Formats: sequence, structure tokens, C-alpha cells
Amino acid sequence: MKLWVYSCCIGAFLAACNNGQQQSGDKNQHSDSVAVYLTTPDQQQLFAQQSALAKAKDTAAINIVMDSTRQFQEMEGFGASMTGSSAYVMQQYMSPEQRQALLEDLFGTEKGIGINYIRMSIGASDFSTDPYSYDDIPAGQRDDSLKQFTISHDQKDVVPVLKQVVAINPDIHIMGSPWSPPAWMKTSGRLEGGSLRPDAYDVYARYFVKYIRAFGQEGIKITALTVQNEPQYEALYPTMKMTAPEQGAFIKNHLGPLLEKEGLNKQVQVMLFDHNWNSPEYPISILDDSLIAKYTAGAAFHCYEGAVGAMSKVHEAHPEKGLYFTECSGGTWSPAFADNLQYMVRQLLIGTANNWSKNALLWNMALDEKNGPTTNKPSNEEGNRGCMTCRGVVTVNSKDGAVTRNIEYYALAHFSKFVRPGAKRIYSSALPDKGIENVAFLNTDGSRVMVVINTTQQERTFSVSEQGSTYSYALKPGAVATLVWR
Repeated sequence: MKLWVYSCCIGAFLAACNNGQQQSGDKNQHSDSVAVYLTTPDQQQLFAQQSALAKAKDTAAINIVMDSTRQFQEMEGFGASMTGSSAYVMQQYMSPEQRQALLEDLFGTEKGIGINYIRMSIGASDFSTDPYSYDDIPAGQRDDSLKQFTISHDQKDVVPVLKQVVAINPDIHIMGSPWSPPAWMKTSGRLEGGSLRPDAYDVYARYFVKYIRAFGQEGIKITALTVQNEPQYEALYPTMKMTAPEQGAFIKNHLGPLLEKEGLNKQVQVMLFDHNWNSPEYPISILDDSLIAKYTAGAAFHCYEGAVGAMSKVHEAHPEKGLYFTECSGGTWSPAFADNLQYMVRQLLIGTANNWSKNALLWNMALDEKNGPTTNKPSNEEGNRGCMTCRGVVTVNSKDGAVTRNIEYYALAHFSKFVRPGAKRIYSSALPDKGIENVAFLNTDGSRVMVVINTTQQERTFSVSEQGSTYSYALKPGAVATLVWR
């Protein structure tokens, strides 16, 4: 993994971002000007609004052509995962007022950064306070009727926090991903490792339906599923191996038909794979079977191995299907803010969108100052081997609930604040040889958004030309700017 970490002081954030929020609501903004929001690698500017750009007379030596008539994939959103640990730190360490303020900041569209897509684990992940599924029974027993199914474990933290999120953004996308089925459905007989037993395929499909309906009864609408988080990996925390043929058979013969029968196929998108860029052949092999493909929206990817261009390989093989980016984490292994900014914006946000992704999700939404909490008592009692150095989009202090906004927050903000659901990625000329990389979008209200990063060590002046209008901007080394045509 090549990711980085940084924690930023809340005072500096509020000074910069509140100024930007006040200006962003300025009704005197001229239609012939372009708003600019800037983050610099020295942290002097953190998603701070700059002076609006006026029309330029000439193009710069580095000129980006933007054409909103040339449209590509429709965007569904940007965000991160509301893990059990994330919900715990918000629910247990924060006062109701602190929690509401944080959630408004993350998910609000007026004063917040407008996150509109989150992922949650179906049962425990390595970022839960203890290992569990929604149907835990004594070893050696089975519950094929799912009479013991319950989401009671999530009622303490996950459900209340998700309800608050939905109240702020009723249209938010919520993706469910299992790290493991109940232990009794697996060859290992425990949450860690193993495979899905052939005689459990049918009951596991019904388990997904119970999950969708249980959260629906809480007012939490599940809009997407992946069948298995990281199906090529086993560890001493909840995990399960699932080969491409196994995943294909499960979707084709069990999950897909059942969702259709239950009338949930229109509500819930099913996504394949949910693992690293280094194995595009996994989802391609499943999508090659049209009888499976009809039940799936496309394929989901993580960042930890391989390169972002693998997503385009899947698009080339199956352009009719969507692509999704569902996980990547920063961590204490690399503390440089500037390096974080480059990697996250260039690869995880600009890179995924330019390689056909319809969303971009980071890992934990929130963790505490010790990068947790995580369970240290998995069901096999051998200790959690999950990530102990990962970091959240924000850090919540366990003593007083104070919030630190990390680099992930600012990277997401450059996209989530202005690229709204239903936006289309549009043509903008790629200029990586000039040290300027970019991606552009057209919102449903006609506004256009371009995010630009300077990948060099020198200031770069570039211009953007669209339908006879040109705007120029000088971007500092390593800096990121979001340009908004309202």
C-alpha cells in the first residue's frame, strides 16, 4: 500500500473553510466567472475559496479543452465507510451536539462537504469493536430458517448514526459489504477464513434479503451490495475466500433470482469482486456469462495492489457495466501531507473517474487518536491481524470528542462538495506530460466542475477553454484546485 496520513488543526480548517462556505453562497457571483477552491501541500490553503477567475484574452501554453457535449459515465457519489468503529467513536465519544455538527459537516450540502455515498459492513469487519454476524449461534448448530437473525449488535452505534446521516441526506447511497457470513455457513466454522459451504448458498442469499429489509425498517435504505469484501484474502479477522466461479454461481443461481423475486433488484445494485486493481480478470470472467451479468451493475475495486488503469480493462471488456471504487486507506506509514494530497487526488479521485468509476470511497469515515477502536478478541482468540495503522477521514478524540480533519477530508471535499449525484464526466484534454492532470464533470443543473492537480515541483499556469471562453490560473507546485462554472 502506498498511502499517507496527516492530521490538521481544527482552528486552521474552520478559518479557511468557513470563509470558503460564506463566499460559496454569494448570490453576486457572476455567471461569467469561475469559482476556485484551493488546497496547497504546505497546508496554508485547505479547500479555501480563492478570488473568482475572470475571462482571459488568450490561452496559456498549457491549455485544457473542456467539452460538455462529450459525456461519459454518470457519477453516483464520493465518500467513505461508516464502519462499526466509525459509528462507535461518533456515538460514544461525542456529545449529541458535537455529533450532529460533524455529520452536518460531512454530509450536508450547504455548509458541509456533501458526502453522498457510504459503505458499511454487513456484520463485523476488522474495524468493529468485536466479531459478530447477524446470525450467531453455538458451534455445530445451523439456523437455515434464519430465526436467530438480528441486527441488535448494530442498534447501539451503527443504526443511530446512519439514521442521523439519512436525516441530513435522505438520498444518500448506502452500500453493504460482508467481511464474512455467519460462521455456520462456512467451511472454517468460524468468521475468520474459509469458504461458503455449497449447502449454504441458498440461505446466504436469504441472509442478504433479511439484512436489506431489517435496515429498511429502520429507515436506512440499502442501495448497493457487494457479495464479499476482498474475496481473494483470508486473515485472522472476519474474512472469506470466494473464487470467481463461486461468486458467479452464487449470484446466478441464488442471490440474483431471489432479489428479483423479492422485488429488491430495482432498489439494490449488485457489484462483483470488491478487491484490488491487480485482478481485473476476476470480474471480467463473471461478466462474460450473460446469465450472471444480467443480475449485476458492474465491478468494484480497492487500491492496495495493481494500478488504477485495470478499471479501464474491465470497461473495455464490458462497457455496458458500471465500475466502482470502494476502498482505500491512508495510514501512519507515510505522514507527509504533500504526498497524501498527490496520491489521493491524482490516483484515487481523478484517476478512478478517468478510468470509468462512478464513485470513489475511502476507508474509515472516523477513527480515534489510536486508529481504532478495533476488536482484540476475534472468535479464534488469536488477536486481530487487521490494520492497526489505518486512519479515518476524520479523527475523533476519545477524551473530549474533538474533531481533527485529515487529508482525506480535504481530498474528498474537492469532489463531493460540487460534483453532485447524476453528474456526467465530460471531456477534458489530458495533459500529464505537462504536469497538469484533471477531470471534469457536468452537473444536472448545468454547472461544470473541474479538478486540477499540479504534479510538478514548479508553478504551472494553465488555461481552460470551453465554447469560446477561456480562463487562466496559476497553480502552485503539488497543489489541487477545484474550478466551478455556475
